[in-house]
Formats: sequence, structure tokens, C-alpha cells
Amino acid sequence: MKKALTIAGSDSSGGAGIQADLKTFSAHGVFGMSVITAITAQNTQGVFAVQDISPEMIGRQIDAIFDDIDVDALKIGMVSVTDTIKVIAEKLQEYHFSQIVLDPVMISKSGYSLLQPEAGEALIKYLLPLAMVVTPNIPEAEVITGLHIETLADMKKAAKAIHDLGAANVLIKGGHMEDDATDILFDGEKYLEYPGRRIDTKHTHGTGCTLSSSITANIARGIPVERAVEQSKRYITTAIEHSLAIGKGVGPTHHFYELYQKAGMTDEQ
Repeated sequence: MKKALTIAGSDSSGGAGIQADLKTFSAHGVFGMSVITAITAQNTQGVFAVQDISPEMIGRQIDAIFDDIDVDALKIGMVSVTDTIKVIAEKLQEYHFSQIVLDPVMISKSGYSLLQPEAGEALIKYLLPLAMVVTPNIPEAEVITGLHIETLADMKKAAKAIHDLGAANVLIKGGHMEDDATDILFDGEKYLEYPGRRIDTKHTHGTGCTLSSSITANIARGIPVERAVEQSKRYITTAIEHSLAIGKGVGPTHHFYELYQKAGMTDEQ
């Protein structure tokens, strides 16, 4: 069985972060492991508190995995402070690991800042150059590049700018566009467009985490980046189409919808 690692924060409501990543790995038939960078108090209505795990403990978690288990791919999600970013970068370089998907989580859907301002520069300096794939949404791409993004042409310009910072492949997600939800992938030579349509639901908690962990699982299974993104785009679209009205706010996507269908189960069972 292929094995994937998520290095990210915990979402106590289960819709995003480590919990979403592990669910997504399982849905793809990949064994999931985790390194927790922070604990959040959050639900479908917002993030109310964050407690960072010490860099020493994060490093020990990474050592515990790599000293014992072969990792086929990993994703990096919420890393809110500079020292956390530095220890992750140091450890991944120490283990000469390159199958890395970086989801530059900066702001929660409720507007809570999950990345301290000074840590943004550290993320760009230390983690972006290690990434096989980086998956910013439009607001994150704007922060990273300083560019204003309104069109597909703007997305392509931003993708090139982020590639120039060191990431091998840049996937800019178009979910914040007004007209459609087309994503742009740039590998340094060519641009690929992954068209998407708007889905009429407010329940999109954890979509970024889920997409990036789907890409990670597909890479762990040996699927090339272009196809990994294509398959993950289909997966997240289905998960959003059948998202769950759990809680009083923005509910989560349905990570196991296709498996439930094959098993003859309904969402209520």
C-alpha cells in the first residue's frame, strides 16, 4: 500500500486540516500519516483559537515517520510560524525528500489569519523551493506575488511568478473567480487549464485541504502531476456537489461520496 504524510494543523470539527487530509488519503486507497503543526478550536462557523505545536515536537514527529516508514508523498498545510516552517524545511532536506505538495494556507474561510505575516516570507523562502506542486487559491497567489488577479491571464502571470520562486509546478485555483472555477497549472514550460463550473452550495469547508491531499495521494500512487491534478479536480468537484450540511455554518465536503455510492449507502446511514 502506498503511504502519504500530511504536515498540517488539526481541525476540531473534522472538515479541514489533518482530518480532511486523512479522510482524502483513505478515499484514494492510500495509507495516511500525520505530523500535527497546530491545534485549532474551530467549527463550521469559524476559527476561535490556535495553539502551535513546538518546533522541537514537529521535528520529532517527522523523524518518527521517516526513521521507520517509507513515505511516497507528503503535503504541507497549515504552518503558522517561522520556526515551524524552518524545522520542516530542514527535516525534508535532511531526508532528501522531494514528493512534496505545498498548500499555502493563509486565511480560513471565516477570515481568521492562519499564517503570521512574518511567516509568509519564510514560507516563500524555505518551503516553496522544495515543492513539487504548490496549490494557492487566488487570494493566496496575490499575497505571494503582489499581483492583482481578475482574469485567466492574470492567473497565468501569477503562476509564472510563483514558479520563478522555485516551485516545480504551480496550480492556481480559480474558485474565487466570478465567472467559473477554472484552475491553471504551470510547469515552467506550458500552461494547462482545468475547467470547472460553479456549484450552488455554501458548504465548501476544507476544499483547499482536500484538493491538495488528493493530489498528494495521486502522486503517492505514481500518477504524473498533470493527471494527478486532473483526477483530483474531478474528486473535489464531486465532494463539493455532495457536500454535507453539518453544523450551523459552512459545512464540509463529502470525502467518501463515491465509496458510499458503491457500498449502496446514503448520507444518512
